[in-house]
Amino acid sequence: MLTEDMRNIVDNAREAGWVLEPDAKRLLFLAGLMVPDFTLAATAKEAVAAAGKIGYPVVVKVVSAKVLHKSEVGGVVVGVQNESRLTDIYEKLSALDGFAGLLVEEMLPGSELIVGAKVDFQFGPVILLGIGGTGVEIYQDTAIRMAPITEKDVPEMIAGLKGAELLSGYRGAEPISIPAVTRLMLAFSALVMDLENDIESIDLNPVKCTRRRCVVADARIVLNGDSDSQTDFDDAHP
Repeated sequence: MLTEDMRNIVDNAREAGWVLEPDAKRLLFLAGLMVPDFTLAATAKEAVAAAGKIGYPVVVKVVSAKVLHKSEVGGVVVGVQNESRLTDIYEKLSALDGFAGLLVEEMLPGSELIVGAKVDFQFGPVILLGIGGTGVEIYQDTAIRMAPITEKDVPEMIAGLKGAELLSGYRGAEPISIPAVTRLMLAFSALVMDLENDIESIDLNPVKCTRRRCVVADARIVLNGDSDSQTDFDDAHP
């Protein structure tokens, strides 16, 4: 069930039609999903202070109600190593339309998954799990279930992926924690059910998973009424 804080996050995003990433991550955290250590910085000085607290290298993202797809405008920079580089990035991104600050957050290790949901007009909420990252539209390696999902659904979804071996320690790589993925997916499914009447889609890509935890590295929540919302989710599966 949504708390008052969670409901306020959704209601405050209605004018924009989607939830800005800092608020989306706060909503996910309140719902029981793991998110990175992050700070929304309004100024370059605040960004530098945040990076110093989190520890370099950091990930930097533009926050703007006018920028839904950040990567298309160069609004995501990973591996920022020092104050000088961070200041330069601030100067560049602060010129983007609707600039509301920089999201400064920790770099995350791990295998990349995509977790998504949309509300189908006929079947209701549908949950997606797949191999994530920038190549998700190319590989289209996903599994889909109707929500709510159960604990036994998650290992079955993973086993159904063509890239499942990549998640189980392929050629010496670190295997991911199936229990951690399961906890994240069950919490996500519960949230989707609570938001069924509010959302059009949710896109968590990537979710970074290791042998210990799964953390939502990027999040986009689009509310009802925005026709642009289904692009990434629909492209992620046939």
